[in-house]
Amino acid sequence: MPADEHRVVCHIDELLAARGMTLTELSEKVGLSVVNLSILKNNRAKAVRFTTLTAICDALECTPGELFTVEPE
Repeated sequence: MPADEHRVVCHIDELLAARGMTLTELSEKVGLSVVNLSILKNNRAKAVRFTTLTAICDALECTPGELFTVEPE
């Protein structure tokens, strides 16, 4: 696997659907742009700040383990 690839998968779409929330609504709640949230939800992010992770988890009432999983090698 190339160094710039990772196996972490983001589940924002599923969590948003389960809560009847849009990406725009989440953006407003966490103070992040829709573009940056899209990068995260499309698994193109290289890192996530703990403050961002905390804000997303608070807004979606979830844990980091529900938001992200790691695919097996």
